[in-house]
Amino acid sequence: MTVEDTADALAGEGYLADRALALTIHLARTLEQPLLLEGEAGVGKTEVARALATATGARLIRLQCHEGIDVNHAVYDWDYARQLLALRAAEKGVDEGELFSRRFLIRRPLLEALEHDGDVVLLIDEVDRADDEFEAFLLEFLADFAVTVPELGTVTAQRAPMVVLTSNRTRELHDALKRRCLYHWIDYPGPDRERAIVAARLPGVPEAIAARVCAAVARLREEELYKAPGVGETIVWARALLAMGDDADLDETIGAALKVREDVERVRERGVLEGV
Repeated sequence: MTVEDTADALAGEGYLADRALALTIHLARTLEQPLLLEGEAGVGKTEVARALATATGARLIRLQCHEGIDVNHAVYDWDYARQLLALRAAEKGVDEGELFSRRFLIRRPLLEALEHDGDVVLLIDEVDRADDEFEAFLLEFLADFAVTVPELGTVTAQRAPMVVLTSNRTRELHDALKRRCLYHWIDYPGPDRERAIVAARLPGVPEAIAARVCAAVARLREEELYKAPGVGETIVWARALLAMGDDADLDETIGAALKVREDVERVRERGVLEGV
């Protein structure tokens, strides 16, 4: 598969990647290296993994990172309720087998990705929200694609998954993790590309609506806002205008694009959307 084939495959799933992103994805697949995507929230980082999985027929397995995430959330845990029932049964003379056997194991996303027997796109979403200890664990995981369950032994991937990590850059990731990955920064699309994205995600949308919404979003992103609208908000705003029909008004439907009261008040006070 060439870089152009990769771009076309993603476009077939409604994701319009520029050549730089398509090239990085192509190299990540060819070199079998994890792909680290950074950018502001809402620029489409998570959608890359979803589109890639669908385009390649792979299973998408997602690990959503958060503060305090650990092995029990990411790799495996034990079904303690069933173990307790088995223990009580054993006390009554009923043999339920080993308490730490496979049938009591709860597989979390990382172990699920290792043991899946087909193609996998493993999405490790918002890795910047995890702490340093978990990031160090991920570094080890990505080096060997293996984890150890003390009670059962080491599990190694039969086929290395395609790994996509995303970061909103709420904190800097460690250099060791970055060196393990191919890196790409995803920025907000320009007006022309965003119109094409809207058209791809909303087939049949009038060009006038797509152009108007994208022009409005471009103006909003030039303001100092708490939360600038992402591509997803652009699509929702276009849908809102479609639903309103001839009565469509940008100011009245601004809640589709802005989610912070202070941002809405600032935009209205400054007349940012006037003339759009």
